[in-house]
Amino acid sequence: MNTKKLTMLLFLSTVALTTLTGCTSNTNKKEASVTSATEASSSEIQDSLTISVGSGFDDGNFDPCMGYGTYGYGLFHTSLLKITTDVKTECDLATDYQVSEDGLIYTFTIRDDVKFSDGQGLKPEDVVFTFNTAKNSGSSVDLTMLEKAEVIDGNQVQFTLNKAYSPFTRTVALLGIVPEHAYNDTYASNPIGTGPFKVKQLDVGQQLIVEPNEYYYGTKSQFKQITFLSIDEETALAAAKSGQLDLVMVNPEYAKEPVEGMHIETIKTSDNRGFNLPCIPETVNAAGETVGNDVTSDPAVRRALNIGISRQEIIDNALNGIGTPSWVRFEGLPWANEEPGLTDGQVEEAKALLEEAGWVDTDGDGIREKNGLKCEFHITGRTDDLQRYNLAVALSESAKPLGINIIADALDWTTCKQIVRNVPTCIGTGDYSFIDVYNAFHSSFSGVDVVNLSNSAMYFNSTVDQYLEAMIAATSEDEAIELCKKAQYDGDTGANVDFPYIWLVNIDHTYFVRDGLDLGTQRIHPHGHGAPVIQNLNEWTFTKDWR
Repeated sequence: MNTKKLTMLLFLSTVALTTLTGCTSNTNKKEASVTSATEASSSEIQDSLTISVGSGFDDGNFDPCMGYGTYGYGLFHTSLLKITTDVKTECDLATDYQVSEDGLIYTFTIRDDVKFSDGQGLKPEDVVFTFNTAKNSGSSVDLTMLEKAEVIDGNQVQFTLNKAYSPFTRTVALLGIVPEHAYNDTYASNPIGTGPFKVKQLDVGQQLIVEPNEYYYGTKSQFKQITFLSIDEETALAAAKSGQLDLVMVNPEYAKEPVEGMHIETIKTSDNRGFNLPCIPETVNAAGETVGNDVTSDPAVRRALNIGISRQEIIDNALNGIGTPSWVRFEGLPWANEEPGLTDGQVEEAKALLEEAGWVDTDGDGIREKNGLKCEFHITGRTDDLQRYNLAVALSESAKPLGINIIADALDWTTCKQIVRNVPTCIGTGDYSFIDVYNAFHSSFSGVDVVNLSNSAMYFNSTVDQYLEAMIAATSEDEAIELCKKAQYDGDTGANVDFPYIWLVNIDHTYFVRDGLDLGTQRIHPHGHGAPVIQNLNEWTFTKDWR
């Protein structure tokens, strides 16, 4: 970064931070101000934090019933179950639970020693209220399988499902409980919850300041307040360099920038990036939309791409070398099945596979043809996500030696999703619920008239369907996860044999962290562009003075 640009960014960051502190009330100005590191004493620094971990923290949409926290890193709420560091589930607000033999009834016993952040006690009725409200909200919270929720035997809540649905435990673990007595039209911006933090101050579009919830039953934060700033990444990096931030999320392209007093931390993720490869020939659906792809519908093309490209080369070119090569959608999660083992960079083997399938370069232009059809197709990366576009370009370059011409376009995300079943797009995925396996591969999403991102490869395999349907009907997570793995590969068949996607990388989440700030034990991060680092924010500590 040149001196002129850095000077401008430092100026912008100072203006942005000064503006934010100017928006505080008189009583909160002292706590909310972002003080230069050289001006603050050791004690002042160590009882507060100022961080930047992406957008959305200051939007005032903190209502679990409307989808807040469903990726597993909410600040203000806890759930009946929780996701552990090894991505299993265990009790949290519940002390235990049972599942009926037919998988239709889940019974939870609720703790009687928990209070909301306003001091009122948690009741089983709050749990029922939360689930009914979320079910009727029309939000991203999927409770279509819930027939009814009711309180039984005083401190127990019983959920009756309209079908066996093994991922229900994950739904339960990712839905924070809200208080019936305090739930109103302003709840989303001033949530009352049982989680480790509560809102101290919210300036929409600028900053969120949180403080510990004194009634929280778990580990309480050692910091009196933590400020989340809403500033763009370049400004945030400049602010970190000037000593004004304690943690900042950065894209890999900035990871090698020197920042005095801070060190880079790279956290492994299941935050995967890859492209769907439509598995049916091009056609027109009932809405007049073009779906399917005449090139990617050939299994030989899909396999040649998967074994012929170099994932590490793509990571080096697109992500500054930061990331883990990935061959499967769910890598790093308990339900991932990486069999059959795959080695990429097999250029000659990929060429031979294409030749055998009839794809030959007859005119010497470097692009293969078959029956007059060029082995070329468009892919898209998002205009608002440089990583995805860089990956599209890098994949295009890596495919050229195979005689496959991939044309990388940058389009807005709305357009990408509209044409995804014809033009492959860079998909970001990684979820703490194994329903993601079903959504990726089940044929119920493969129809030409389907319009969502589920199974955007339009993949169909009857054996895979059978495994996935048995997974849904399972009555334990262990059984369900084994069936998830078989749907991917069972020794003879499975989605990992048919290559309906080309997965490239698990994006490592990278952060500049103030020296001496300990982020504790982080579970593998889900999809979330770096924000999941706050999953255990209440456990962060200082191991030494910074200065």
